[in-house]
Amino acid sequence: MASERQARLADRIRVLLAERLEKGLRDPRLGFVTITDVRVTGDLQHASVFYTVLGTEEERIASGEALASATGMLRSAIGRQLGVRLTPTLEFIHDALPENAGHIAELLREARERDEAVAGLAAGATYAGEADPYVKPREADEDE
Repeated sequence: MASERQARLADRIRVLLAERLEKGLRDPRLGFVTITDVRVTGDLQHASVFYTVLGTEEERIASGEALASATGMLRSAIGRQLGVRLTPTLEFIHDALPENAGHIAELLREARERDEAVAGLAAGATYAGEADPYVKPREADEDE
């Protein structure tokens, strides 16, 4: 039951934060931020907010600083709308999933190219010895 409550609270925090960020903060450092996930601890006291930023590395860093400086204001705004006794603390964590996904896609492309090269080499290859190098058991009529 606690995990269902955690999930509901996390989802509500994600929606409220996204709405608040869509309205905009008065911080010029804040870029195009997307809230990807929110995870709330079992005691509902802490929320880890994962976000991505569309743009360069400098924009990502600046947006992280803007979110860190606006944490108190965002927490109080969320607390007013959540209607819970204690508002969870917010911790903003950059979600590296898109960068990791791009890296994994590049590795998969590289592996596919290598597989195609090996398949091309194998197509014209011949056996060094017999086609079936394994020793087979003798037939029963050969022994008799």
